[in-house]
Amino acid sequence: MTMAYEQIAVSREGAVEWITLNRPDRLNALTATMSGEIEAAFGAAGGDQQVRCIVLTGEGRGFCAGQDLTEFEAAYRAGDRPDIAEHLRNSYHRMIPVLVRTPKPVIAAINGVAAGAGLSLALACDLRVASEEARFTQAFVKIGLIPDSGGSYLLPRAVGYPKALELSISGDLIDAKTALEIGLVSRVVPAVSFRDDVSALANKLAAMPTLAIAATKSLLQGSLARTLDEALEEEATAQAAMGQTHDHVEGVNAFAEKREPRFEGR
Repeated sequence: MTMAYEQIAVSREGAVEWITLNRPDRLNALTATMSGEIEAAFGAAGGDQQVRCIVLTGEGRGFCAGQDLTEFEAAYRAGDRPDIAEHLRNSYHRMIPVLVRTPKPVIAAINGVAAGAGLSLALACDLRVASEEARFTQAFVKIGLIPDSGGSYLLPRAVGYPKALELSISGDLIDAKTALEIGLVSRVVPAVSFRDDVSALANKLAAMPTLAIAATKSLLQGSLARTLDEALEEEATAQAAMGQTHDHVEGVNAFAEKREPRFEGR
């Protein structure tokens, strides 16, 4: 049964779950409510055997403009200082790990601007497909803050330390073509065919052996903290588990029979 949400929309197309940020009048800026709903939606989709790929996108002309600062406007106008650390720990620190550790392939379908925490949200996904109209900015420095919501961890892993530092201390706005050149996104597609192109990729991933994809994600995410010998042992352990799956046997049989495999995620 699909949950009712206030600030996101969830829909299913075959084996693909679409999670859409749904505050188009605010360029889908993040609130405490939206963060909680994203966390809940990804948790539900990650545990649903019928879901084999997840797409995260934004309604309207923005992907996500980052934190909605109007949540703190009253405090600032009163001369107070909001407890940012508490806000982070109660929202992004809960939401971002759920996205990163989701045991399904996750695509960020970036239809428009991705700024600040909105960029971190995209970086927490496995693949990033950008409309040619998308724009990106690590905007924190423009209001005297540092990258949060996982930005200091995820961005260097996507584009390397020098480029991550440049983007973070300049706050520059870059277009989709530049994002592709530096490795921030996986591909750029025309705006007119954006949804269809994303759907094609999502359906392709949904037809893959999703247990192997989940294990691959886990191995790569932990690889930078391991020695070569540790990585080899982790591979052996994971491969032993994959060798016992239905999808492995199906893949081998399909290869021998010269047909397309029918993977089931088990």
